[in-house]
Amino acid sequence: MAADGRNHYCRESKMPFRRKIMPFITHWTFIVLLFSASLCSADDDHEMEEFLKREHSLSKPYQGVGSLGSSHWELMGDAMVTTEQVRLTPDMQSRQGAVWSRIPCHLQDWEMQVHFKIHGQGKKNLNGDGLAIWYTKERMQKGPVFGNMDNFTGLGVFVDTYPNEEKHLERIFPFVLAMVGNGSISYDHERDGRPTELGGCNAMVRNLKHDTFLFIRYIRRRLTVMIDIDGQHEWRDCLDIPGVRLPQGYYFGATAITGDLSDNHDIISLKLYQLTVLRSQKEEEEEEEEITIPSVDNIELLICKTHTHTRARTCAVFFPCFTTFTVIPSSNYLLPILKLPNCRPLFQRETNPKKG
Repeated sequence: MAADGRNHYCRESKMPFRRKIMPFITHWTFIVLLFSASLCSADDDHEMEEFLKREHSLSKPYQGVGSLGSSHWELMGDAMVTTEQVRLTPDMQSRQGAVWSRIPCHLQDWEMQVHFKIHGQGKKNLNGDGLAIWYTKERMQKGPVFGNMDNFTGLGVFVDTYPNEEKHLERIFPFVLAMVGNGSISYDHERDGRPTELGGCNAMVRNLKHDTFLFIRYIRRRLTVMIDIDGQHEWRDCLDIPGVRLPQGYYFGATAITGDLSDNHDIISLKLYQLTVLRSQKEEEEEEEEITIPSVDNIELLICKTHTHTRARTCAVFFPCFTTFTVIPSSNYLLPILKLPNCRPLFQRETNPKKG
């Protein structure tokens, strides 16, 4: 993870998990480690600190959760609270549930640690559909996107447990992916969100005896997602995307949905940490402009890169005119296939150009 460089490694001793790093036993590595250690105290004290934000966190004993006015969190649909978890859906067909924060979050840099569990009686590929963690403008809205509304505004991180697209030769489910929506972009169920995903990783999270965790960090306009699902207390990289622009004042939530297939989708805890980061003057000037609409820099390059395995691919682009582009297999050119009124293509580029 390159989001905050040395800051991350200095914080690792403070976290209950460590990131899996391959050992390199060399003389130079030893010197580098000594140098990094000398920076840690300065980084912890001056570069980045973390503070648990209890008003945005959910944990046992879930006191007052769901009660009117007595909790920072609100239940919706089939969600229920037990002594051990907030169960978003039971292992039954056609259920959906959610838990949403009542308080908007106005933090510039933050990280969310999610302790969750997905389990049920269904065999592999006979279970569904998954859960989602949200940071969105809207809240308490039922819908088809893992129990939340479509065309959402903000960030969604999905733990998708069922493949809707028949041909998934290169993708193993369950799969974790992230999407940023601006209110006008739809989640493609038939293709499991691939046209708009920023990245992701497979995560075998069902019916495990040990704890499973999801880590979402937003710092310096960089989105990082990691998972700990192997019972080793080690974070594994899932995605790391720079240039993610998320407004402040949105709501955190967790949702889940079942259809013809089902699972128990449980949230054990949601812990939000405020990160205080020392920025250079240049960084402060670059981030001074207020963000009002969620977006991702160079989204067309990210999404097109994600779909290089297909002969023809569609890229949803965060341009003002929302022009859609496709790659023509015979020519390898990225060309507009849909042009809304008063819009013009903002770019036209060649991918994988033929030699000669």
